[in-house]
Amino acid sequence: MTFLSTPLEVGNIEFRNRVFLAPMSGVSDLPFRQRSWSAGAGMVVSEMVASAELCSGAVESQMRINGKGLPQHVVQLAGREPEWMARATEIVQDNHADMIDINMGCPAKKVIGGYSGAALMRDLKLAMSLIEAVLKVARIPVSLKMRLGWDETTINAPELAKMAEEAGISMITVHGRTRMQFYNGQADWDALKKVRDVISIPMVANGDIGNLKQAEECLRRSGADAVMIGRACYGAPWLAGEIAGHPFCQNIGNYICDHYRAMLDYYGENTGVRHARKHLDWYLNKHAKGFYSSEERQQLMTSRKPEHVLTLLNSIFSRNLGNPEKAA
Repeated sequence: MTFLSTPLEVGNIEFRNRVFLAPMSGVSDLPFRQRSWSAGAGMVVSEMVASAELCSGAVESQMRINGKGLPQHVVQLAGREPEWMARATEIVQDNHADMIDINMGCPAKKVIGGYSGAALMRDLKLAMSLIEAVLKVARIPVSLKMRLGWDETTINAPELAKMAEEAGISMITVHGRTRMQFYNGQADWDALKKVRDVISIPMVANGDIGNLKQAEECLRRSGADAVMIGRACYGAPWLAGEIAGHPFCQNIGNYICDHYRAMLDYYGENTGVRHARKHLDWYLNKHAKGFYSSEERQQLMTSRKPEHVLTLLNSIFSRNLGNPEKAA
């Protein structure tokens, strides 16, 4: 047993290990989270949910807070208005969430343009008003996800983390980049240590972690209690569980086809075939290079006929006879 495979207590919750799936908009939907959880991830987090849209009854937001089949249900909320964040917290709790995560780390232009996500690190007074609004009505643990700061001249993650802990936040996750870095350069795991030094609640390190060696090195340099895996899970929903010590041992072709069917069931056929395409592209790039033609890829990315897509997938992945469980 490694340190990463041991449980972690956060508030009144015990997560089964210390390797978490990151919330990723357009990626960590319910079918993806179900697969990551089944593969052994210690925690899985919903896609970011806009608080105002959830309160208005938006269908997409309602789908994002669905935790069916997950023994532990964590929902990430984003917003810029304390009132909407508080109301969204009540809705999420009524939907049987076990924990709420507040997003102050998303670097996307459409998010920061509305002064949400990482933009909140430019205004810690507003950031704290949102945290306090959520905590005032929360009956479950609340965590906070952030970046190091807005840019290299404003590294204020330690300051925000300390204030958040004092307000009642139960866990802090920090991505080792500023907002202005977006995903460029390398995540600064050493900088995370400055956050660890000023808080006593669990801290999770995020950024550029894609295997066990990197996870262990990140823990050593940051002093974190757990790691969170994001983009490395594209085309590998099982990766967090694998790093936590649960080897993936399924037939990759069957696995992908099952994921595809699950997305169609969840979204409906018309929407599902579109949502699934990015996942199929990631699977092909990661696990089937050299085993498909450009014409076959084009058909997978454009076909609206699920049976045709499934036939192509079975054909492509049956060619990789050297390692049917998981191609390198």
